[in-house]
Amino acid sequence: MTTPWASELRLVEPCSAASASPVNVIPDLDGRKETILIVDDEPVVREILVAYLQRDGYRTLEAGDGDQATVLIEREEPNLVILDVVLPGLDGLEICRWIRSNSDLPVIIVSARGEEPDRILGLELGADDYVVKPFSPREIASRVRTILRRAGPRAVPDTRLCFAGLTVDAESREVTRDGDFVALTALEFDLLYFLARHPRHVFSREVLMDRIWGYQGAIDTGTVTVHMRRLREKIEVDPSDPQFLQTVWGVGYRFTP
Repeated sequence: MTTPWASELRLVEPCSAASASPVNVIPDLDGRKETILIVDDEPVVREILVAYLQRDGYRTLEAGDGDQATVLIEREEPNLVILDVVLPGLDGLEICRWIRSNSDLPVIIVSARGEEPDRILGLELGADDYVVKPFSPREIASRVRTILRRAGPRAVPDTRLCFAGLTVDAESREVTRDGDFVALTALEFDLLYFLARHPRHVFSREVLMDRIWGYQGAIDTGTVTVHMRRLREKIEVDPSDPQFLQTVWGVGYRFTP
């Protein structure tokens, strides 16, 4: 069943996509175009996103149900997944949980479920971002670019930050806690590394959204709260009484060495 907003979007947005300037896309390490898998049971939604993402130079794949999505993820190894929640077969949350148990593949959840508990659940399951329908395809394309820039190869300083039992290695992008490897997503590493490079400096959620996510303007800063909670669960001995990632109530967060 097609939602009314999706039908209206189909009539308007392709014109805008065609008239916009294309964006240069950096190939991945295999020399191919970066690949985006769009998982949504509404063909019109997939069509609109395909139009925008292909205009930006991405290779796109489509799946209309959860089972097809998992097959494509394993076979095609996409660079990013745009994922609806309500799907035939496996739902989007189950897929997100499955992805995160196997890899740090970036995931953007795009769902009509816009209540705060729904957004928090999606982010806690490991989604990098959560966008509520109806959405702007141009905004989705922008978020895709931002996340892939963060996840892709980059020049980093040969810097190894060492604290009491915690090591953050910028060159290898690895974190250890008391000698044990800590598995972080690209976003989680960037968030930790940014804060650790500025010890004792307090950053608001808005500033972190700008510096780490690359988003400005009207944003859901609850995204920062959820990712900080996940990061604490991974690096803190007692996440309820954090040693490193501390909250400054009413202001934001700081890293305390």
